[in-house]
Amino acid sequence: MLKYINWDPIHKFILWKGVSIHIYSLMFFLSFLIGWYIMKYIYKIEKINQQYLDTLLVYTVLGTIIGARLGQIFFYDFSYFSDHWIEAFFPVKENYSKLGIIKGYEFIGYRGLSSHGATIGIILSIFFYSKKILKKSFFWICDRLCIVATLSAVFIRIGNFFNSEIIGIPCNSSLPWSVKFLQMDTGYGEIVPRHPTQIYESIIYFFIFLFLCYLYRKKNIRNITGYISGIFFILLWSSRFLLEFMKEPQGYEIINMYSLNTGQWLSIPCIIFGIFIFYFSRKNKRFFS
Repeated sequence: MLKYINWDPIHKFILWKGVSIHIYSLMFFLSFLIGWYIMKYIYKIEKINQQYLDTLLVYTVLGTIIGARLGQIFFYDFSYFSDHWIEAFFPVKENYSKLGIIKGYEFIGYRGLSSHGATIGIILSIFFYSKKILKKSFFWICDRLCIVATLSAVFIRIGNFFNSEIIGIPCNSSLPWSVKFLQMDTGYGEIVPRHPTQIYESIIYFFIFLFLCYLYRKKNIRNITGYISGIFFILLWSSRFLLEFMKEPQGYEIINMYSLNTGQWLSIPCIIFGIFIFYFSRKNKRFFS
């Protein structure tokens, strides 16, 4: 019987004449592409002019990438990026000579992205979209876009799995789905069987996605503005909070009081926000208009 999985994947596909695409980037692309088609279906059945759809994509992409990158810089790796500002804002890695002098840059893409930062970025971009473009309630858009965001999280965690990042803590090698991440950062120490937390997370997010789709199909539920958004924030960030106990710290992440890490402390306000939205969506409909 297989005691554990040796995980040593390729990171990119060669497309044509040396042009390649990283699997992580491919997952990002697929999340936006499939998300666009889902929103197209939603706009169609709710009789929203399709001309607003492309603008929504632009706002969402910019909000996601800018927010995710800034979140990674300020929430997780500020001590590193404060000395490497070029790497913070450009998809490159500094190459140093033996004397410690920068001799050039290597293109590596944006590998550090924070889901909490992406959430803040999307919220801000959708707020402006709702006010300037669609002229609909901010929470009306959130109720629909959170379905897409949950599916996107599934793809992103699969990308993390291929990158051997956001790995789990060591586990018993007799666990048949335990994984040896052969390409993991040496900063984590010895390569031993670990929990594939990226896969755990993607599976949980997929079931949350299915549940949100189920709720949306109930017309009496989707007409309660803010209801689906509240459930989204509660379920997704609660699962993220719990799964953090099974992960290794990321980068320069700090374990704070009560043995909670940065990701967990950032998830708590999201859960509280979800409870607030869920409660007031039924008690105070005027608030969401």
